[in-house]
Amino acid sequence: MYAARLARPIAIRPLSFRSFSSATVSPFIFATRTRNFHNTSKQKNTTIENVASTTTTSHMTTSSMKSSNSISPSEYLTPLKTSELVSYLCIGMCTLNKPILDLCIKVFPYVPMFLIKALVYKLYCGGETIEEVKQTGLNLSKRGINNMMISLTIEGCDGNDNIDPEFIVTETQNSVNDILIPHTISMIENSGKDINSIPPGYVALKPTGFTKNAANVLKNHATDPKFEELVANAAKICQSIYEANVEMAAKYPARTAPFVVGVIDAEKYDLQEGVYELQRRLYALFNPVNKPVSIVGTLQMYLSGSSDLLAKEEKLAMANNYRLGLKLVRGAYIHSEKQRSTVIHKTKEDTDNNYNQGISYCIESIVADANKTNGSTIGHLVVASHNADSLRLATDKLPLESVNRSNVVLGQLLGMADNITYDLIKNNGVDNIIKYVAWGPPLETKEYLLRRLEENGDAVRADNGFQLVREVSTILFKRLFRMA
Repeated sequence: MYAARLARPIAIRPLSFRSFSSATVSPFIFATRTRNFHNTSKQKNTTIENVASTTTTSHMTTSSMKSSNSISPSEYLTPLKTSELVSYLCIGMCTLNKPILDLCIKVFPYVPMFLIKALVYKLYCGGETIEEVKQTGLNLSKRGINNMMISLTIEGCDGNDNIDPEFIVTETQNSVNDILIPHTISMIENSGKDINSIPPGYVALKPTGFTKNAANVLKNHATDPKFEELVANAAKICQSIYEANVEMAAKYPARTAPFVVGVIDAEKYDLQEGVYELQRRLYALFNPVNKPVSIVGTLQMYLSGSSDLLAKEEKLAMANNYRLGLKLVRGAYIHSEKQRSTVIHKTKEDTDNNYNQGISYCIESIVADANKTNGSTIGHLVVASHNADSLRLATDKLPLESVNRSNVVLGQLLGMADNITYDLIKNNGVDNIIKYVAWGPPLETKEYLLRRLEENGDAVRADNGFQLVREVSTILFKRLFRMA
């Protein structure tokens, strides 16, 4: 399927994108503004009104899906090991209320790493080594989570420039070859599921890890010559991913989705123009039309300009003859974003609406033609969310009859939204679900854990708190007295 672009040395150079005004209005913000599905047999105008209201023939509907709010924590906690329950108990205690959570965030940097590893590390991190991450993948598969997005937590941001870009490139390539490819093949061959029910394996690529002084390079990407070094380093990994997809597609021709995918992670707002340029370069190199997507970029939907940006990215892809892969997140930098008063939606409701409209638009595009494989400009979507309503919306919009449904995948961070993940898998038969698995040296994973507390504090608190403490304590008490 990929033979037309079978591996050859890649030339990294600035792309000359055809002109497109950044002021173009989003295709889904107002009902009066429309766009056409491109190159499909179902040419129709799609607006926010019919994207939001159109129902598709799916294996389930929103009304028929069991709400995760009705899931008792004991349902997904009971099968866990005692050590895992102790970890959940610690998290529950830390998230009883906002003052306690804020205190834990302040104290966390001073907590010894051995204590963190003993109490909560395994809930949120995949391990320090490739072998430990492979075991994490196997553990997830036992819970019905058949793939993951792995992330080597070494990057040069917030003044940390003690990085070795060459090491990051090599270790990330090793993680693709030694973790993702074997794991994906194992799930395809041994899970007993249809080949298109197994999600791809993903590797998160942090732009700030691919050159020294990366933050400054991204800010000045148009003039800093080191930006070409950054692009070239990222492209080395993406080339490996692309070649792996070529090889596996020849072995498993019935598969519609890619096997492995590189995901460009988002950065803070003032770095994002450089990140967008990086994404476009990689799309053009590794996402040819009418082929599965190998590279996915990230859009932060809490940004007030994100809907216009989605329209711009789709237009650029169409004009420059490549496909678009997207990971839509609400946003992870709200607590540290210096310009949040001017660049982020004013209310959470606005962000939620923007996010749901965005995923609806992308899914409608991907599955528009039920019979043509990989024909749409928007070719792959990761719905990265801990919000049950968004995940149910995405699931409801996937029609069984579409050959492209496997190009929509749901993702959450390891250790978060586990009740929602459990509900989707056990009670609603969802296969297209992954976990984001951070791994790497202890110092960097500790910083990752701190960022998760800071950036996702509200989500952590909503997931846990008193109810979690009560449920875990009950299960542990029963086990202690051999009553479970």
